[in-house]
Amino acid sequence: MTAGLGTGDRGAVVVLSSQGDVHATLDSEVQRWKPDILDLSHAIHADPELGGQEFRAVKRVQRVLRKAGFTFDETQPEQPTAFSARFGSGQLVVALCVEYDALPDIGHACGHNVNAASAVGAALALTAVAEQLDITVKVLGTPAEETTGGKVDLIEAGFFDDVSLAMMVHAGAADVVGGSSLAMSMWDVLFEGRPAHAAAAPSEGVNALDALVIAQMAIALARQQLPPGSIVSLIVTEGGSAVNVIPERARASVEMRAPSIDQLRLIQDKIRRCLEAGAHASGCTLSMTPKGNDYAELRQDPYLSKAYQEAMRARGRDVAFNADPVASTDMGNVSQLVPSIHPVVGYDVRGAAHHTAEFAAFGASAGADQAVLDGSFGMAAAACAAAMDAEQLKRLLQKAPV
Repeated sequence: MTAGLGTGDRGAVVVLSSQGDVHATLDSEVQRWKPDILDLSHAIHADPELGGQEFRAVKRVQRVLRKAGFTFDETQPEQPTAFSARFGSGQLVVALCVEYDALPDIGHACGHNVNAASAVGAALALTAVAEQLDITVKVLGTPAEETTGGKVDLIEAGFFDDVSLAMMVHAGAADVVGGSSLAMSMWDVLFEGRPAHAAAAPSEGVNALDALVIAQMAIALARQQLPPGSIVSLIVTEGGSAVNVIPERARASVEMRAPSIDQLRLIQDKIRRCLEAGAHASGCTLSMTPKGNDYAELRQDPYLSKAYQEAMRARGRDVAFNADPVASTDMGNVSQLVPSIHPVVGYDVRGAAHHTAEFAAFGASAGADQAVLDGSFGMAAAACAAAMDAEQLKRLLQKAPV
């Protein structure tokens, strides 16, 4: 594909006639925007905000996008820390998902500052080729990945309806693409009974803690029959206020994970019956409240994964392909809807695990900075490869799997 680039503030016309030309242009753009991209990563890292409260991160991201000529859609998401912006008007709509929420007490211990800056960097790089390659660059601010799953809210509100493909990278200790994730859901559970004096009139009470203990035992026994790879975790958050009072309330949080959303539905049904057994046996009432959205498993698009892998090789990175599931993400829901990738971009964290203060400490390191720049290039190059491949372009415009 050959096309010209408007001069504007970009200088001389650039003609794209090969993948090498595209890579050179993207590399030039990443370098041109490097100070803004890395300043954004460092600023978000130094100022962590919890899911749904990422107001300062959103302002920082939007400031960079406006500087690059992005416009903000007339209709914006209802969530106060979500947004939708775009550059260009091409038929291939490439969505870059920007995560920026942190964890309580330990800050960016999942590296979302790296995720955010990489997505923004890819979007900035794509502005240089959007007209020639008939691309619309769409940037979606997606809050609360660690908690309620902002991407699911954006899906339900229609912000992915026009998207041809979606991308983001995730910070990690190694370069990996192709991996899946576990489907996940969380419930807050409340058993309610009737208080009574535990010594003087125990028979007058209805023990909510008994209900929870029975439910826990039923869940423990049910684990043998769960699908392989399933995980059910439960913690008690309230179990009574005084030892001489029959507990009238018992609260718990339960988290369920499974290799697929279909298997998750089976687990939910089984765990619901375990909880109901506790209520039935004790005479308590039961309330179950979903905590955020259910997460589907991640499906990384094979073509886009390979294109990303090859692009990162040009940056000197050997990206492994590994389809094993890792953790859970609301990007899984996006990948069920449109062809997507969610690679891990690696840097030295000296063995630290995700969701620890030790991991967070490396989020603004030189290695993390290089990961941001390389991830920006890799995603932009993968999108361009698809745009320049007639067969893949047709497929992606139809949102079809490989």
